[in-house]
Amino acid sequence: MVNIKLTTPLLLMSLALVSASIGLDSPKDGSLELVNPPTYHTISGLRRLAVEFFDHYQNITNSDLVQDLLRDQHTRLPSTDARQCLADLQILAKDVSSAKIWALKMIDSWGTLPSGILYGNLIDLGNFDECLGIEHHVTPSQSVQGKYCLTRISIAPSISEYVSLKTAVCFPASCSAAHMDTMLRKLLQSLLNLELNPDDPLVREDRCKTADREPYDGLTIFTIVVLSILATLMALATLYDCLLCRDEKSLNVWIKAFSARANCRVLFRLADTRSNPNVIDCLHGIRCLSFIWVVYGHVYLVFLFGPNMNIVKLHTWRQSAYSMLLQHAAYSVDTFFFLSGLLLVVIALRAMERTKGQLNVPLMYLHRYLRLTPVLALSIIVYMKILPLMGDGPLFGKVSFDDYSICERTWVWTLLYVQNYATNEICLGHTWYLAVDMQLYIIAPLLLIALFKWKSKAAAAIFVIMLLLAAGLFSIMVVENVSLISSSNNAMKKIYYSTHTRASPYLIGVLFGYFLHINRGKSFKLNRLTVLVGWLVSSALLLTCLFSVFGYAKALETPPILEEAFYLTFTRIAWPLGLCWVVFACMQGYGGLANSFLSFPLWQPLSKLSYSAYIIHMFIESLNGGITRTNTYFSDYQVMLRFWGDFGFTMLLAFAIYILIEAPFGSLESLWLPAKKPNLPAAEQFNAKTVGCIQDAPQLENKLPISYK
Repeated sequence: MVNIKLTTPLLLMSLALVSASIGLDSPKDGSLELVNPPTYHTISGLRRLAVEFFDHYQNITNSDLVQDLLRDQHTRLPSTDARQCLADLQILAKDVSSAKIWALKMIDSWGTLPSGILYGNLIDLGNFDECLGIEHHVTPSQSVQGKYCLTRISIAPSISEYVSLKTAVCFPASCSAAHMDTMLRKLLQSLLNLELNPDDPLVREDRCKTADREPYDGLTIFTIVVLSILATLMALATLYDCLLCRDEKSLNVWIKAFSARANCRVLFRLADTRSNPNVIDCLHGIRCLSFIWVVYGHVYLVFLFGPNMNIVKLHTWRQSAYSMLLQHAAYSVDTFFFLSGLLLVVIALRAMERTKGQLNVPLMYLHRYLRLTPVLALSIIVYMKILPLMGDGPLFGKVSFDDYSICERTWVWTLLYVQNYATNEICLGHTWYLAVDMQLYIIAPLLLIALFKWKSKAAAAIFVIMLLLAAGLFSIMVVENVSLISSSNNAMKKIYYSTHTRASPYLIGVLFGYFLHINRGKSFKLNRLTVLVGWLVSSALLLTCLFSVFGYAKALETPPILEEAFYLTFTRIAWPLGLCWVVFACMQGYGGLANSFLSFPLWQPLSKLSYSAYIIHMFIESLNGGITRTNTYFSDYQVMLRFWGDFGFTMLLAFAIYILIEAPFGSLESLWLPAKKPNLPAAEQFNAKTVGCIQDAPQLENKLPISYK
């Protein structure tokens, strides 16, 4: 199982795996050199695997296989389970010869050795529901049920697991994976004359499913009860608000916290930017577009590990210029770090000026933890206990990297926001971002106090720290030969999840926020040439980050480690620098169409939902990937179709989470910690959420648009 830890690096690794498995010397037509011609000729001449199986084991009671089934591999004594499996197989074989419907369904649900192998169609999922729907009552106390398993056949030692042949089989549920493996191994060795690796099982128990479901455990029941209580409180509060309260100002604050009507007023309230020229409207658009980029990249990631019938197209897709937008979607994360640092300084320094430099650091930490954790904690429980109940399918729990047991082992580290360092198995893997941002937030008071007291000297020191951290990233990659593209030497943990290697965009955001703070209210008069140069330089920085390694991608090569180190180090600086001009130009009236688009008012509600949407978007994507019943065709258009469905349901679920959890707990936290908010004019309050974090100062309320004065 691979965790849901990233978008781009795992996408790059997966594409590299496909390319390596296909081989860089593949024919120009893109066909897959998966097997040698004699082996392929043998495979193509086989009948349906189920037919071959029952033909091979016509008299299963006298087969040599009986001894293997009836002897335990450790004790060599008769196995009760094996006897039951053999008895059910005899019933099945008998009823197949008699053309009984239930028996025919069992063999009809088998997959085949897929057609189009040379085009990358390496999987046949059979008919999952037909197999699991079988329940033949032999006697009142005995029945034969279907057990669906996905076999994996490695027909050449050099072929990776990802591109091995996979096909579905359906056996009586009394047969274990080891029994099936024994039978299928003998069958394939007979049919294909292949010596299969005994240490590489064709069938594993974790690839098998039956119709039986385990009863709800205590934590599952607890989760359902908690969600039901929250839904009931929301419904009652909303009914009271709608039916009994005529004036929203007179509504009890505790009822208002749970009222969907009241929370929707806040969610869909659009700020009139004309009343406050200092509102940074473009940040809403930048945040939402970055979140959409994250979701789009994860859709590609899930689709990549789906049952694609044209894997060779992944090989050529990686060489396209369009793929650079997905292979380097990690810059959306750098955007979030940049926004976090920017908003922190713009907000907190204003508050510190009002309090003469006073900063209640413990209250900052408590406020932030209470704002982030309720949604995250409930999401962890839902992921472990509710999501597995939401669907089923041949790939459910396997595609999109769902190993629900990981959260049972590492959920504590996630709630402490140290999962990026503390473990290699991250519960809700994409929340590594929360850990990095929280750790940066912990050191933020030091930066704020330094900027408030020493001003430009502190800014210079922060700039030097940023350069030193960038040099540290470069040194780690070169000295330890750590490549993010080829994922060598534990690259993900060392240079992707680690806070010290991801801090550069955040610190640039801090410095830019300080620049905006000291120049607040000031209007910069720039001539057309200066504005044009600014946009050209900004565009050059952003496009260079995306396409500077396109030549290597087109040649299907990995850049030398020295070049990759320069590339990664400088792009983590160049990307936020490019964004600095975009924000500055939009604020000063030089944004043109870009500012009109990024400042579109409808970005504001999406921006407020971004945190909940970020937490749960992988739930929707993994669910939709797991319930797949048939092979899929990989293309940019097909992925786009999947994206709009995933994104739409993500936003609907994010809205539900916002109404049930995020808004109520945010309101309750405001009531429990009333001292954190000074009496500020409404125009000076703001919404300071970023995707993956709520980056608001402890003194201020995150309800209205981002602004500064």
